[in-house]
Amino acid sequence: MAITLLLHIQNTEPILGEVEEIPDPADQFLKISNPRKLDGKDLHYLAEKVVTVLLPIHNITMVEIMPSEEEEQIIGFVRE
Repeated sequence: MAITLLLHIQNTEPILGEVEEIPDPADQFLKISNPRKLDGKDLHYLAEKVVTVLLPIHNITMVEIMPSEEEEQIIGFVRE
């Protein structure tokens, strides 16, 4: 199951992408599939047919793990 990440990269806007597993703190690169802007558009600095990129961890300032569709459908505490 792919995990969607929101990556905040130094000196550029955040991007979305999928990974197979959460990155390990010892990793030096992050392998991202289907990299795109937040609005789903292609990244202007990548070639047209690129589907996977390796990003060096030292350029990434923060990684957000986005909820899956299954998690979004879970109903939490509801106060009546």
